[in-house]
Amino acid sequence: MSLNKLIRSASRLVPIAVRASAGSRWCSHRHHSSAFSATVNGRVKDLQSPRSFPSILHRYSTEISSDESLLKSVEYEIECANDSYSVTEAEEEVPEGFPFKIENRVGSETVSLTREYQGETISVDVYMPNLVTGDEDDDDASNQSSIPLVVKTSKRSGPYLEFGCTAYPDEIVIDSLSVKDPENSEDQIAYEGPDFGDLDENLQKALHRYLEIRGIKASTTNFLHGYMINKDTTEYVEWLKKIQKFLQA
Repeated sequence: MSLNKLIRSASRLVPIAVRASAGSRWCSHRHHSSAFSATVNGRVKDLQSPRSFPSILHRYSTEISSDESLLKSVEYEIECANDSYSVTEAEEEVPEGFPFKIENRVGSETVSLTREYQGETISVDVYMPNLVTGDEDDDDASNQSSIPLVVKTSKRSGPYLEFGCTAYPDEIVIDSLSVKDPENSEDQIAYEGPDFGDLDENLQKALHRYLEIRGIKASTTNFLHGYMINKDTTEYVEWLKKIQKFLQA
């Protein structure tokens, strides 16, 4: 499976993990619904009996109250999510010296970064953060919040490098590196190199330095961490509003 497919699959789980692990940011509200269950024969039988009308009205009113309950729950969740962040946080300014141009893809799970560096084009797809909260051991990288990144460095023509990275608060881990050729058919299974951790230690350090010089460093990703949390909140609220609009129609 290609890196992009893996990242896209993983990224679908990230917003769920964010909201599950950071539940204190938003209100949780349990929804209770009741179904209108009756077979065609049952309905005919009910209609033939004078006693059927109160039962039908009761079921109908139960459906209405269920919809109203869901709508109120959605509206309550929207209010809680909006209250979770102040206007200043929602409009977080890009710090001075930030090396990338940011393109926020509204309605998607990613943000795109681009820059030019000594004849190269550096592009980064930033995915929703994987938030970790609680009393976990901060020294263990697996227990720290992180952001998945896909970094591409390309020149005017020819192959380009694609890095799969995980950005933690104090370090950036390179998970994979592959050389992509845009002229190769997608049907061809290209050799993507060994596992990054199996590379010579000096080569690993040199590749980390390669990315750092091009702007993939802690000072960059720490800002992106907060930026993506705000995006997750915004996208979540918009998703809730779509449900609200549907229920109000």
